[in-house]
Amino acid sequence: MSAVFTPTRAKISVERFHKMAEAGVFAAEDRIELIEGEMLTMAPIGGPHMSMVNRLNALLVRAVGDRGVVSVQNPVALPPDSEPLPDIVVLKPSAAALSAVVPGPADVLLVIEVADSTLRYDRDVKVPLYSRQGIREAWIVDLQARRIVVFREPGPGGYARRLEIGPKDAVVLEALPEVTVEWNRVFA
Repeated sequence: MSAVFTPTRAKISVERFHKMAEAGVFAAEDRIELIEGEMLTMAPIGGPHMSMVNRLNALLVRAVGDRGVVSVQNPVALPPDSEPLPDIVVLKPSAAALSAVVPGPADVLLVIEVADSTLRYDRDVKVPLYSRQGIREAWIVDLQARRIVVFREPGPGGYARRLEIGPKDAVVLEALPEVTVEWNRVFA
Protein backbone atom coordinates (compact mmCIF):
# COMPACT_ATOMS: atom_id res chain seq x y z
CA MET A 1 0.00 0.00 0.00
CA SER A 2 1.40 3.39 -0.96
CA ALA A 3 0.56 6.71 0.60
CA VAL A 4 -0.83 9.49 -1.56
CA PHE A 5 1.27 12.62 -1.51
CA THR A 6 -0.57 15.92 -1.51
CA PRO A 7 1.69 18.89 -2.14
CA THR A 8 1.28 21.94 0.06
CA ARG A 9 2.35 25.49 -0.54
CA ALA A 10 5.48 26.65 1.21
CA LYS A 11 4.71 29.82 3.12
CA ILE A 12 7.38 32.32 4.08
CA SER A 13 7.69 34.80 6.91
CA VAL A 14 8.24 38.54 6.74
CA GLU A 15 11.77 37.92 8.04
CA ARG A 16 12.56 35.47 5.22
CA PHE A 17 10.97 37.82 2.67
CA HIS A 18 13.34 40.59 3.84
CA LYS A 19 16.34 38.26 3.60
CA MET A 20 15.37 37.39 0.02
CA ALA A 21 15.15 41.09 -0.85
CA GLU A 22 18.51 41.81 0.79
CA ALA A 23 20.07 38.94 -1.20
CA GLY A 24 18.92 40.57 -4.44
CA VAL A 25 16.32 37.96 -5.38
CA PHE A 26 13.95 40.69 -6.57
CA ALA A 27 14.67 43.30 -9.22
CA ALA A 28 14.21 46.95 -8.27
CA GLU A 29 11.17 47.24 -10.53
CA ASP A 30 9.43 44.13 -9.11
CA ARG A 31 6.20 44.97 -7.35
CA ILE A 32 5.79 42.02 -4.99
CA GLU A 33 3.89 41.94 -1.75
CA LEU A 34 3.77 39.21 0.84
CA ILE A 35 0.22 38.23 1.78
CA GLU A 36 -0.27 35.51 4.38
CA GLY A 37 3.03 33.86 3.48
CA GLU A 38 2.62 33.99 -0.29
CA MET A 39 4.51 36.33 -2.62
CA LEU A 40 2.11 37.98 -5.05
CA THR A 41 2.88 40.14 -8.05
CA MET A 42 0.90 43.35 -7.90
CA ALA A 43 -1.18 44.68 -10.77
CA PRO A 44 0.53 47.27 -12.98
CA ILE A 45 -0.23 50.87 -12.12
CA GLY A 46 -2.28 52.61 -14.80
CA GLY A 47 -2.83 56.31 -15.38
CA PRO A 48 -6.11 56.73 -13.42
CA HIS A 49 -4.69 54.81 -10.45
CA MET A 50 -1.45 56.82 -10.46
CA SER A 51 -3.35 60.09 -10.77
CA MET A 52 -5.58 59.25 -7.79
CA VAL A 53 -2.62 58.21 -5.62
CA ASN A 54 -0.92 61.51 -6.44
CA ARG A 55 -4.09 63.48 -5.68
CA LEU A 56 -4.63 61.70 -2.35
CA ASN A 57 -1.00 62.19 -1.43
CA ALA A 58 -1.20 65.94 -2.03
CA LEU A 59 -4.52 66.27 -0.15
CA LEU A 60 -3.34 64.26 2.83
CA VAL A 61 0.10 65.85 3.13
CA ARG A 62 -1.56 69.28 3.41
CA ALA A 63 -4.38 68.11 5.70
CA VAL A 64 -2.29 65.92 8.02
CA GLY A 65 0.69 68.28 8.30
CA ASP A 66 2.97 67.42 11.22
CA ARG A 67 0.32 65.20 12.86
CA GLY A 68 1.41 62.23 10.72
CA VAL A 69 3.57 60.98 7.90
CA VAL A 70 2.01 60.19 4.53
CA SER A 71 3.73 57.16 3.00
CA VAL A 72 3.07 56.30 -0.66
CA GLN A 73 3.26 52.74 -1.99
CA ASN A 74 5.64 51.61 0.73
CA PRO A 75 5.46 48.39 2.75
CA VAL A 76 3.76 47.80 6.07
CA ALA A 77 5.01 44.79 8.04
CA LEU A 78 2.18 42.62 9.34
CA PRO A 79 4.00 39.79 11.11
CA PRO A 80 4.40 36.96 10.96
CA ASP A 81 3.70 36.47 7.27
CA SER A 82 2.39 39.59 5.47
CA GLU A 83 3.95 42.73 4.08
CA PRO A 84 1.52 44.48 1.72
CA LEU A 85 2.28 47.60 -0.30
CA PRO A 86 -0.75 49.83 0.30
CA ASP A 87 -1.21 52.80 -1.99
CA ILE A 88 -1.20 55.30 0.89
CA VAL A 89 -0.58 54.97 4.61
CA VAL A 90 -0.83 57.72 7.19
CA LEU A 91 1.64 56.87 9.92
CA LYS A 92 2.12 58.22 13.42
CA PRO A 93 4.78 60.94 13.43
CA SER A 94 7.05 58.70 15.51
CA ALA A 95 7.19 56.17 12.63
CA ALA A 96 9.40 58.56 10.65
CA ALA A 97 12.08 58.22 13.32
CA LEU A 98 12.23 54.47 12.71
CA SER A 99 14.13 54.91 9.45
CA ALA A 100 15.61 51.40 9.42
CA VAL A 101 12.37 49.62 10.29
CA VAL A 102 9.36 48.88 8.10
CA PRO A 103 6.36 50.30 9.98
CA GLY A 104 3.93 47.86 11.58
CA PRO A 105 0.25 47.95 12.54
CA ALA A 106 0.88 50.01 15.69
CA ASP A 107 2.39 52.77 13.52
CA VAL A 108 -0.58 53.03 11.13
CA LEU A 109 -3.34 55.62 11.56
CA LEU A 110 -4.97 55.00 8.16
CA VAL A 111 -4.36 52.70 5.20
CA ILE A 112 -5.78 53.43 1.74
CA GLU A 113 -6.09 51.16 -1.28
CA VAL A 114 -6.96 52.75 -4.62
CA ALA A 115 -9.00 50.24 -6.60
CA ASP A 116 -9.41 50.27 -10.33
CA SER A 117 -8.97 46.68 -11.49
CA THR A 118 -8.18 45.41 -7.96
CA LEU A 119 -11.45 46.11 -6.12
CA ARG A 120 -12.30 42.49 -5.28
CA TYR A 121 -8.74 41.73 -4.11
CA ASP A 122 -8.53 44.90 -2.02
CA ARG A 123 -11.96 44.32 -0.45
CA ASP A 124 -11.80 40.55 0.08
CA VAL A 125 -8.10 40.01 0.88
CA LYS A 126 -6.30 43.16 1.94
CA VAL A 127 -8.97 44.95 4.00
CA PRO A 128 -9.71 41.81 6.11
CA LEU A 129 -5.95 41.39 6.62
CA TYR A 130 -5.70 44.97 7.90
CA SER A 131 -8.63 44.33 10.24
CA ARG A 132 -7.10 41.14 11.68
CA GLN A 133 -3.91 43.10 12.36
CA GLY A 134 -5.85 45.76 14.29
CA ILE A 135 -5.31 48.63 11.85
CA ARG A 136 -7.80 51.21 13.06
CA GLU A 137 -9.09 52.52 9.73
CA ALA A 138 -8.89 51.44 6.10
CA TRP A 139 -10.29 53.06 2.96
CA ILE A 140 -10.89 51.78 -0.52
CA VAL A 141 -11.03 54.56 -3.08
CA ASP A 142 -13.13 52.88 -5.77
CA LEU A 143 -12.34 54.56 -9.09
CA GLN A 144 -15.07 52.76 -11.03
CA ALA A 145 -17.95 53.63 -8.66
CA ARG A 146 -16.39 56.99 -7.68
CA ARG A 147 -16.79 56.38 -3.97
CA ILE A 148 -14.72 56.06 -0.84
CA VAL A 149 -15.52 53.03 1.31
CA VAL A 150 -14.40 53.52 4.91
CA PHE A 151 -13.81 50.58 7.27
CA ARG A 152 -13.54 51.07 11.04
CA GLU A 153 -13.57 49.07 14.28
CA PRO A 154 -11.19 46.24 13.38
CA GLY A 155 -11.53 42.72 14.67
CA PRO A 156 -10.55 39.15 13.79
CA GLY A 157 -13.71 38.72 11.71
CA GLY A 158 -13.36 41.98 9.80
CA TYR A 159 -14.23 45.61 10.35
CA ALA A 160 -17.47 46.17 12.28
CA ARG A 161 -18.31 49.50 10.60
CA ARG A 162 -18.46 50.27 6.90
CA LEU A 163 -19.33 53.71 5.51
CA GLU A 164 -19.71 54.82 1.90
CA ILE A 165 -18.68 58.36 1.06
CA GLY A 166 -20.20 59.84 -2.09
CA PRO A 167 -20.84 63.24 -3.68
CA LYS A 168 -21.26 66.10 -1.19
CA ASP A 169 -19.99 63.86 1.65
CA ALA A 170 -16.80 64.10 3.67
CA VAL A 171 -14.94 61.75 5.97
CA VAL A 172 -13.09 62.66 9.16
CA LEU A 173 -10.04 60.54 9.98
CA GLU A 174 -10.82 58.68 13.15
CA ALA A 175 -7.29 58.97 14.56
CA LEU A 176 -6.96 62.62 13.50
CA PRO A 177 -10.39 64.22 13.97
CA GLU A 178 -9.10 67.60 12.81
CA VAL A 179 -8.48 66.10 9.33
CA THR A 180 -11.44 66.02 6.95
CA VAL A 181 -11.35 64.70 3.39
CA GLU A 182 -14.14 65.83 1.08
CA TRP A 183 -15.37 63.56 -1.73
CA ASN A 184 -15.43 66.42 -4.23
CA ARG A 185 -11.72 67.14 -3.54
CA VAL A 186 -10.83 63.47 -4.12
CA PHE A 187 -12.91 63.05 -7.27
CA ALA A 188 -12.53 66.62 -8.59
